[in-house]
Amino acid sequence: MANRSQVAAIASPTWTSSVTGSFHSLVALLVAVLVVSALFLSRDQPLLGSPTPTAPTRQCDLFSGRWVYDNVSYPLYKEKQCRYMSREIACEAYGRKDLKYQQWRWQPHGCDLPRFNATALLEKLRNKRLVYVGDSLNRGQWHSMVCMVEAAIPPALKSMSDRHNASLRIFKAHEYNATIEFYWAPLLVETNCDDPKNHSIYHRIVRVRAIENHAKHWHDADFLIFNTYLWWRLPEMELLAGEWGGIPGGSCYGETELITREGYWGTGSVLSMMRVVERVVKKLEARGITIHILNITQLSEYRKEAHPTIHRKHWHPLTKEQLANPVSYADCFHWCLPGLQDVWNELLYTYIFHILDA
Repeated sequence: MANRSQVAAIASPTWTSSVTGSFHSLVALLVAVLVVSALFLSRDQPLLGSPTPTAPTRQCDLFSGRWVYDNVSYPLYKEKQCRYMSREIACEAYGRKDLKYQQWRWQPHGCDLPRFNATALLEKLRNKRLVYVGDSLNRGQWHSMVCMVEAAIPPALKSMSDRHNASLRIFKAHEYNATIEFYWAPLLVETNCDDPKNHSIYHRIVRVRAIENHAKHWHDADFLIFNTYLWWRLPEMELLAGEWGGIPGGSCYGETELITREGYWGTGSVLSMMRVVERVVKKLEARGITIHILNITQLSEYRKEAHPTIHRKHWHPLTKEQLANPVSYADCFHWCLPGLQDVWNELLYTYIFHILDA
């Protein structure tokens, strides 16, 4: 599989020390098809309006940088104009008025991200499968990518379909015979939470060494974007509450500004857990297996204002108690679109064009 597929593991701010030995087994299983390398790029295709890098010829770590407000180039698409927008993350449609969260550009130190070109990406994906695998965060990133490309395709030449009880969702660009897909597997391995519509199960059962029933749906993918590990650490999410406005027991509700302190790491990021992955991957590097990890953890942690909070579709009627206390049901897991996850895909775009072609 490693010979055919290019695999990118998107690592987001969801690491935790609460994960036990089962996680170590999962990592060992998953990275059997991957190897990690840092994503570097020489300065290329300056972004409109971006500052001139101080050292334009040197290699650049794309994940070390800062957020720059840019209401000229962003958002990359309009929420209302994306026909495949998810109601769970369509924050503007559900009443969010402060739209500044849509207008931030990620600026690496010393280089620029290439401007996203939907047509160029579709040409790169001609006769190929780009598959996101994982949980609702991966699904949000998939929705983001679909919205980023679909405007470049005439209505008659694009379609959306579901397979396998909607576990697999497929956006197809017919002219290119290209698909951008999402497969629901929140823990990647087999669990009792694998139903895409009925997975709110408190007592989870995980078959740590069983992945075949899922993997058969993506084994021939050309690009695989894996899970963000959110579900492995859900019991610890309350530990983040102290960062929402500095109020213990608080939430992202009411947050309208991002964190500007450069080098910031939130309490949800356990660097020692990242080292676990690095150690396992080093063993695979010696075997000639290659994976690219796009570690978007830190750049995402600045964006505490980019969550839906109460501005999303709620699938169950809210209680009187919830309505009286919005903090109690604010969604601080997912990300509004357009927004942060578009930048995740810009980094993926950079990987596809500048790493695979290097």
